[in-house]
Amino acid sequence: MGPAGGSARLGRFFGVYLLYCLNPRYQGRVYVGFTVNPARRVQQHNRGRKKGGAWRTSGRGPWEMVLIVHGFPSAVAALRFEWAWQHPHASRRLAHVAPRLRGEAAFAFHLRVLAHMLRAPPWARLPLTLRWLRADFRRELCPPPPSHVPLAFGPPPPPQVSASKHRASSFADTESQPDQDTEARCSLCTRALQDEEGPLCCPHPGCPLRAHVICLAEEFLQEEPGQLLPLEGQCPGCKNSLLWGDLIWLCRKGTEEEEEGLELEEKHWTDMLET
Repeated sequence: MGPAGGSARLGRFFGVYLLYCLNPRYQGRVYVGFTVNPARRVQQHNRGRKKGGAWRTSGRGPWEMVLIVHGFPSAVAALRFEWAWQHPHASRRLAHVAPRLRGEAAFAFHLRVLAHMLRAPPWARLPLTLRWLRADFRRELCPPPPSHVPLAFGPPPPPQVSASKHRASSFADTESQPDQDTEARCSLCTRALQDEEGPLCCPHPGCPLRAHVICLAEEFLQEEPGQLLPLEGQCPGCKNSLLWGDLIWLCRKGTEEEEEGLELEEKHWTDMLET
């Protein structure tokens, strides 16, 4: 397990949630959505469409956010997961999932779909967290999530403040700063490190690892030669176990994509669908 831990991984927040309707008139209805801010998003749903909620939930509250899957590397990845969860019959990744059964509650059906999604590519190789916001709604998933997907409870960690500063201080703590005139080089291939996205750095204190993304990916994939995306591996520098998703987040958090995600949440294309 990486240093960030299963239930408190660092980085930008992109989540796909499941709402449950508590209104006796509509009780049992569910809604799947995308968010970068769960607390704000559920308030918008309960305030109605004019306050930022979706038309499918407007006027049918109160709604409770009972479950959220987070840890997606980008807003686009989360939106694709959201669409497939909303439309499993239309997703080629979920062709093996049986349609909703006669008498099967919407909540149970959506959990069944989610269980298969977490086991299906490409989502099975993402560093996701399955978080129950309401423990009394918890159900065991069948099939169970992959071993690298932790189960968490309660509200997600608060958004990271000043991510770029955190990243800079994290790197400063994990290595001695090279001389300004010394060209930084990859610990694995020894070629010069480029500045376009920054190197991957081990977050363990004292570890000097700095590597190209492709170099470290190839190192991790030596144990899984048939795969394209690593799940985890042993740091070549300090020999500690690292989750690939944690390394990518530590390298890239604080970019402009976080602001793009905020805009996507307010009005993205799935809210415009009325059929």
